[in-house]
Amino acid sequence: MQDNNFFLEVKELNKTFPVKKEKLYAVNQVSFSLKKGECLGIVGESGCGKSTLARMVAGITPVSGGEILLEGLDYLSLKGTRKRQFRRNIQMVFQDPLSSFSPRMKVGTYLMEARRNFDGISKEEGLKEAGELLQEVGLPPEFVNRYPHELSGGQLQRVAIARAISVQPKLLICDEATGALDVSIQNQIAQLLVKLVEEKQIGCLFIGHDLALVRSVSQRIAVMYLGKIVEILESETLGEKAVHPYTRMLLGSIFDVYCDQNEEIAAPKGEPPSPLKVRKGCAFAERCRWCSEKCRENVPALQEIELGHKVACFQYTV
Repeated sequence: MQDNNFFLEVKELNKTFPVKKEKLYAVNQVSFSLKKGECLGIVGESGCGKSTLARMVAGITPVSGGEILLEGLDYLSLKGTRKRQFRRNIQMVFQDPLSSFSPRMKVGTYLMEARRNFDGISKEEGLKEAGELLQEVGLPPEFVNRYPHELSGGQLQRVAIARAISVQPKLLICDEATGALDVSIQNQIAQLLVKLVEEKQIGCLFIGHDLALVRSVSQRIAVMYLGKIVEILESETLGEKAVHPYTRMLLGSIFDVYCDQNEEIAAPKGEPPSPLKVRKGCAFAERCRWCSEKCRENVPALQEIELGHKVACFQYTV
């Protein structure tokens, strides 16, 4: 039964890909939940499975196992017309906005396409809404007559966000949505997303590898390592309360311009193991300074150690 406090619930989600005679475990037993008006940040190194997770929640990549419920509905099982109509509830913003534009399609046509497809509105009404959407994301309404190559990367990403919210989705997924932008533009896009999520009371999954940026956007952060979530906690308490050795390693990679220039940088030892084989024990064991025999033999479960704070580490759980 669905928890009434959450409108999105992901339960024991799995994704494997066949690689020759082996299986690549991209996402492994991932569970989390999301409230309306909340942004959950998902961080981790490249290859940890966060983008695959995002695409599964969006319904782009088929799941290998597990459940995804939106307002209690297992939408992955929908077929035909019901599936098509449901797609408006979940919209996604990708890292490279230019790849989602047709170079021959004006911005106004791009923006009204979704509404015309789903709701059958007229071209005149669509162009009017397109201008309003542009203003909502901080762009002049005259941009409806421009082509993609006439806009900067930051402007294009604003247009992509405008299209995503045009059909009034319940869930917005941003997969490295600021990764290809300059630092100053990243901050502007991040502030825009925070504003839209709060005003429209939609849920948001913000996927990224920049821990500082993700922290500034989200209320909670889920840390992924090799296909698993190893820690979930509130963004405000990340620096003080994060306990998983991998989360602490990520925090150590954020450099302050005022830091001690003579302080030694503690680089993590080793490399992440191959996702082609599920190894016995904790996946982070070989890189962890606190690794014990128990860690090498058993997989720690994600358990709550205090209200709103979960961790998968035998140092803090049974």
